[in-house]
Amino acid sequence: MIDLYYWTTPNGHKITIFLEEVGLQYTIIPVNIGAGDQFKPEFLNISRNNRIPAIVDHEPADGGVPISVFESGAILLYLAEKTGKLIPQDLRNRTQVLEWLFWQMAGLGPMAGQNHHFSAYAPEKIEYAINRYVNETGRLYAVLNKQLADREFVAGDYSIADIAAYPWIVPHERQSQNLEDFPHIKRWFETIKARPATIRAYEKAEALKTQALDPDKSRDLLFNQSAKTIQP
Repeated sequence: MIDLYYWTTPNGHKITIFLEEVGLQYTIIPVNIGAGDQFKPEFLNISRNNRIPAIVDHEPADGGVPISVFESGAILLYLAEKTGKLIPQDLRNRTQVLEWLFWQMAGLGPMAGQNHHFSAYAPEKIEYAINRYVNETGRLYAVLNKQLADREFVAGDYSIADIAAYPWIVPHERQSQNLEDFPHIKRWFETIKARPATIRAYEKAEALKTQALDPDKSRDLLFNQSAKTIQP
């Protein structure tokens, strides 16, 4: 059983998509970042960087006490290795998947995130910052588009590399990017969007967003889960 500490962000969606794809049993523990749940001591015991997502695996492969993992890329890699799914076993294909996983973690995610911040949330509209991150997001889209020109998925077969990137392409309009300018991304995007596991993952996100969370219940969930013995 996997406890998933989750909120409805691109990084959160990565993990629900993976878990739905492989059929691994999991429980969602809501961490309402709008209400500041990510700063609660109970959550910080699991995610040292006060960011979602994080997981606790109650059945780790070594048979020991439950283990916690934070950072979405690390979680994807951990779960792929645990299940033996969505990551190649041969050296060359595995290396390519890891390249693109880290490309998303180091490039697409942070740059698109800064794009969102300066375009939508910053109290002052700074033209230089907006242009910088919109342009860098566009450059990264072009890199991905070129990679997808001669293959169905990012690194060959569908993998954690695709799952890592897809949720950051979902808000493309918010990032001032037009998928018509990136036809290979558009084809790839529509393919992943139609996968049953992706549909289920985003349905769960919508249900959570529309649900009126009881703050006391959320706090109790965090406390009760983190009170268990875990190995960070």
